[in-house]
Amino acid sequence: MIRQAKKMILMLVDAILIALANGIAFYFVDYYVTLSGLYLVATIIVEILLYLVVANGGRVFSKINRYTSIKEVGSIALAVTGAYLVTGIGLTILGISYSLRHLVLTYLFAIMFISGSRLAWRYYVEYRLHRRGLQASRLIPTLVVGAGDGASVLLSRLAYDQPNVNVIGLVDDDPNKQNTWLHGVKVLGGLKDLPSLIRKNEIEQVTVGIPTLPPAGYEKIMNSLKDTKVTVNRMPKLNDILLDRSNVGQLEDIDVTDLLERPEVKLDMNQISDRITDKVIMVTGAGGSIGSEIVRQVSKFRPKQVLLLGHGENSIYMINREMRKTYPDQHIDFVPLIGDVQDRKLMFSLMAKYQPDIVYHAAAHKHVPLMEYNPHEAVKNNVFGTKNVADAAKTAGVNTFVMVSTDKAVNSSSVMGSTKRMAEMIVTSENEPGKTKFAVVRFGNVLGSRGSVVPLFKRQIKAGGPLTLTDRRMTRYFMTIPEASRLVIQAGALSNGGGLFILDMDKPVKILDLAKKIIRLSGHTEEEIGIKEVGMRPGEKLYEELVTDAEATNKKVYDKISLGHVTQYDTNKIIEFAKYLLTLDDQQLQKEIVAYSNQHNGQEKLEGVS
Repeated sequence: MIRQAKKMILMLVDAILIALANGIAFYFVDYYVTLSGLYLVATIIVEILLYLVVANGGRVFSKINRYTSIKEVGSIALAVTGAYLVTGIGLTILGISYSLRHLVLTYLFAIMFISGSRLAWRYYVEYRLHRRGLQASRLIPTLVVGAGDGASVLLSRLAYDQPNVNVIGLVDDDPNKQNTWLHGVKVLGGLKDLPSLIRKNEIEQVTVGIPTLPPAGYEKIMNSLKDTKVTVNRMPKLNDILLDRSNVGQLEDIDVTDLLERPEVKLDMNQISDRITDKVIMVTGAGGSIGSEIVRQVSKFRPKQVLLLGHGENSIYMINREMRKTYPDQHIDFVPLIGDVQDRKLMFSLMAKYQPDIVYHAAAHKHVPLMEYNPHEAVKNNVFGTKNVADAAKTAGVNTFVMVSTDKAVNSSSVMGSTKRMAEMIVTSENEPGKTKFAVVRFGNVLGSRGSVVPLFKRQIKAGGPLTLTDRRMTRYFMTIPEASRLVIQAGALSNGGGLFILDMDKPVKILDLAKKIIRLSGHTEEEIGIKEVGMRPGEKLYEELVTDAEATNKKVYDKISLGHVTQYDTNKIIEFAKYLLTLDDQQLQKEIVAYSNQHNGQEKLEGVS
């Protein structure tokens, strides 16, 4: 049924209920006060008309009735109060005789009947959904962790979104909440009681009902469940709910990113807004893990136009569709552009046509072992591609150019890392006074990206194991994709040209520990899945570094962002060397590019082609 038809039905129902309230009140006061039938009809008509006007203005008929709560009941009470106040005041001013008893009784009955009708409909819908859940599949015995506002919202939504979930009880460590009830569900104990409650009630699922729970909280919950065999999930995080990316009752898997102990990144919203709002933004590699998240983050600041440039047709289609759905009324012009950064002529043409204010260059080949097998492609894409985009940006008068780099560029042992180091050298040396401000942002691994170890581990678990590690001693720096993307945007807003921004990655994480956490999240034990050491892959290092001694300045320009020392290079000579590399066979290219990048790691000026 269309919304307008529903609205008309609600207005009709409320009008009938007001008439009924008048009739019942008339019956009660008739013994004490003599009122004419004409008076009754006249007051019914006036009260209905006034109520419909006030209620329509208060959007009472625009509410979704199956979600009726105290707030909606309050809106109804205000509308009825307004209508009856105007009725009483009007009758008094006009000098028309009326019964105050009748008016007050009618007012109380009207609130009771209209609110009661809404609540009755809500409970009827919930009962119908519950019956549907019973018919569709058996109920899943569930414990919800948390007994606060988040759990309250979750419980009210589960009946609609997850009718087959049967919440047996709540678990909360707050002593003041023990043995209390929330939406008819009892708080049965604290986290320490989870194992015994699971056994006693034959629980199959534990759901975290705290949308703002920090990583330490998830870690505590997982530790309490390590000896149990239950499915563990959570309600959506607060940010996803606010951005309308998730329904409150949509249960999501707890991911390893939930366990990453990192404080929330706080951005300088005013500074970023000044740079991005109403501006034209280009993101290269816009379909990739980092590129697509940069698109999501910059779109929050209402740019005029976002250019989604990428080589993969499907990935650009997906991010373009997502953005148009997320911002349908924001008047942001999302432009999908299929193109290769190696196409120099196309890069100059696109920059000239769209005249972007900021370019975020995230396009790159990033897979370390794969680039060992395809070193020429790494050089063409990461070195020549970066030079093409940078030169085109400068020619078009772009205000700011931000390149996304990697910790693998530091003291590199791989072709991929070495090409990214050469790209860094090019970008940080492109600055000229009064022209495009170029900057490089360097950080480590991002959890959940397509090239990350996390998706690999999940696939291996799905296949029954084992998880494969190159070396049990291996460590890596990790941050989440949204965090990395926000810091890239913040660094771009801070850039005055020529900067090397290094993101604070906190402490390195042992890959072995990461593997154990992912196994635990899967509901299996380490003994069931297994962890196997397979040896180092081509180009890999045991430990990654974020900065060389020569680059370190200890100069912090923002929370989690440091500024590194930059050495200026002759970009023409870098390109000459890159052309020379393309004449070599794979093995010789690998050897020479690694030696070259480590020779030019910020400690000395480029002297010539080696």
